Amino acid sequence: MKSHRKELWLHIPKRRDFVNITREVEQAVSESGVKEGLVLVNAMHITASVFINDDESGLHQDYEKWLESLAPHEPVNRYLHNRTGEDNGDAHLKRQIMGREVVVAITGGRLDFGTWEQIFYGEFDGRRRKRVLVKVIGE
Repeated sequence: MKSHRKELWLHIPKRRDFVNITREVEQAVSESGVKEGLVLVNAMHITASVFINDDESGLHQDYEKWLESLAPHEPVNRYLHNRTGEDNGDAHLKRQIMGREVVVAITGGRLDFGTWEQIFYGEFDGRRRKRVLVKVIGE
């Protein structure tokens, strides 16, 4: 069995954003030489997520509104976590909702997606470098 590990580094200048990382994951799969297997993609930070959905701007705006209604950023004093001097209590909750990781099948050396599926990095407390782990395993 083959194994390949790659880190993607992102620096999102805004507090929140969604970034399509499908091409970078496809590149890691190609580099691995794996034809049949799995790829794990996970955010290596507790205020960011990785998820699969459609690359459609209206949907991303809907996510932003929905997440903000569930866990509004302000007022920051509503979150006990922020008593530590942070202002990102909402980002931890948003990450929990959107998820830490995804696993995608690899078939014939390619990501085996359903129609419209793409992989996204979700940033909820940006303005600093964070990483995403891509781990490919298979034959």
